[in-house]
Amino acid sequence: MKLLVIGLGSMGKRRVRLLKEYDASVEIIGLDKQEKRRKETEELYSIKTYDNMDEIDFSEIDGTLLCSSPLTHAELILNLNSKGIYNIFTELNLSINLYDEIIKIEKEKKGILFLSSTLLYRKEIQYIKNIILNDKAKKNYNYHVGQYLPDWHPWENYNDFFIGQKETNGCREIMAIQLPWLVDIFGKVEEFHCFKDKITNLNIDYSDIYHIILKHKNGTMGSLQFDVVSREATTSLEIISENNHIKWNGIPEGLNVFNLNDKKMEKIETYNEVDRKNGYSKLIIEDMYLEEISTFIKSIKENKNYSKYSFEKDKEVLSLINQIEGE
Repeated sequence: MKLLVIGLGSMGKRRVRLLKEYDASVEIIGLDKQEKRRKETEELYSIKTYDNMDEIDFSEIDGTLLCSSPLTHAELILNLNSKGIYNIFTELNLSINLYDEIIKIEKEKKGILFLSSTLLYRKEIQYIKNIILNDKAKKNYNYHVGQYLPDWHPWENYNDFFIGQKETNGCREIMAIQLPWLVDIFGKVEEFHCFKDKITNLNIDYSDIYHIILKHKNGTMGSLQFDVVSREATTSLEIISENNHIKWNGIPEGLNVFNLNDKKMEKIETYNEVDRKNGYSKLIIEDMYLEEISTFIKSIKENKNYSKYSFEKDKEVLSLINQIEGE
């Protein structure tokens, strides 16, 4: 199998590393316009890279991973289709531009069109989902996710990274990462209320903190705080019902569920060991990225899409985010 990775920033390099760890027989080539990124990737992972799509023989390519800036993905999908490439993995998108065309391609099933939603592959969330789906009682949850924007990529200026731009801002990305699994577990959103503000002196032209109240169609209510203000990277989830009480602080060792028999919180182990990468918050583990990318490879090999997410679902989530930001 020969795969092309487009975009060799932090996420592109992560995918290359995980692909090499997952299956050394997979041949990988990279594409990026920045010479610095190409050289770094070549040195780290011993792969061949290019700066121009015209230099690549697409008849040899079995699949492509889009790890470039979110606003480039839609046009790249259409461009790759025109070159006969239909097995495409794409990182999250922050715009529904061209989505109707892409959803049409998705339904045609000419290949494996695989949209990333990494948290759906995280074992703690899968464990929580199993509890929630088997709990018929009404539920309520509180959820805070935040990290100070300059700490996202401390090796580069946040204004040089897409999270610094209004259209693809950091709070929008947090929502695009978190809402898919919340909707997957608790169901579609029926109603919301939002309060937002800018409380930092960061050089950004968007709100840096959101307080959102969601009401799901099944009656579940959620209180959310998403921000790029928290100086300590924070994930704090609490779910309550008459039958369950769940707490999670965002790390594999931090999932606790109330034991109804013992009347106390019980620590739940979902991983035997975890892979963490230097330079990232302890909340970020590599295992979920590997699970996602290995699922894409399996999908290509078996010609069956095992993705947990879709562009059709993502259109609903991004449309909700548009409404939240516009309120």
